[in-house]
Amino acid sequence: MAKGPTVYHVAERAGVSIATVSFTFRQPDKVKASTRELVLAAAEELGYVPSASARGLARGRTGALGLFAYDYLLDPADGMHGDGPAPENTENPENPAAADLERRNEDLRLFPLYVDEVQRGVELECWRRGQALLVGGGNPENNEAVLSDIAGRVDGLAVFPRSVPSEALARIARRIPVVEVSENVNNRALDHVTVDNISGVRAITEHLISAHGLSDLLFLGGMPSSDNEQRLEGFRAALHDAGLPATREPKYPCGSEQSLTEVVADILRQGSLPEAFVCATDQDALVVMDALAAAGVGIPQDVAVTGFDGIAAGRVIKPSLTTVRQPMEQMGRTMVELLLDRLDHPDKPAVNLRLPVRVVLRESCGCQPG
Repeated sequence: MAKGPTVYHVAERAGVSIATVSFTFRQPDKVKASTRELVLAAAEELGYVPSASARGLARGRTGALGLFAYDYLLDPADGMHGDGPAPENTENPENPAAADLERRNEDLRLFPLYVDEVQRGVELECWRRGQALLVGGGNPENNEAVLSDIAGRVDGLAVFPRSVPSEALARIARRIPVVEVSENVNNRALDHVTVDNISGVRAITEHLISAHGLSDLLFLGGMPSSDNEQRLEGFRAALHDAGLPATREPKYPCGSEQSLTEVVADILRQGSLPEAFVCATDQDALVVMDALAAAGVGIPQDVAVTGFDGIAAGRVIKPSLTTVRQPMEQMGRTMVELLLDRLDHPDKPAVNLRLPVRVVLRESCGCQPG
């Protein structure tokens, strides 16, 4: 078989140095756009494809990073949040629970969610730094096999919380760098990127109290987690600072057999609607808003609702969602930075970065967007 074109041929055709060709493919942002176009045109004319394996052999690396995520779409077999009774037949139009679930999954596919936005940050930073990215995910039945397969092909691995068993992750971390995003539930010896959960919820709760004069607030945390515990801590701190008693116990529907929808329905049946729902995530807030709207409860006329994340859906729904915005893209980019730095400095102490958040005021609390 005839030998294909090499980096030398591309450099000669484009009239640039070999280093410029290399940067064009590995770190394109470091090359002027006009020069990059020349190199790419020359490569296309010659049929040149850069060899990642050759670069890896030279550097002792694959030139690729891995990202292991979970499937955020709701499983009809598991109920609204992966817990509770399952609809009997998701294709039966007479089954309203199944129909509602399918409609919500369709809605989730339309907008980028937390996982998507963090993943986009990982993708952009990998592109900027000339790294290939291998993305995978799984369910509890096969995630260890998928994880091991990805880990065997990359130089470092980024993971979302609770997407893999701690033991499997610890085993992989002995061989390649691993960084966690969001809550640190697996191994505190790993590099870790999170956000300031406490101050974010504290600030949004203080806004409800001071700007809108609300005093009867309920914290809804869709899933027990260290992130949500920190958000609850911020909620309680704001109540304490305002001299308000925490008369309502926080609710974690996924920690019980109730879904968020059922919790809201129970509150309405009991006639105990709070003045505001402070939700642990935007997705939880959207579920709450759907349940309230279905019951004819006005937002924010009858009750305010806030979230946490800053996903796109919260901006376009009516009323638009007041939330705490996480720097999700930056979280993904930071994961890549930490992995590459760990490859160069394997013995440095574990890094635990906490990124700032900001409150975004919109209609669901009674403010105007912007």
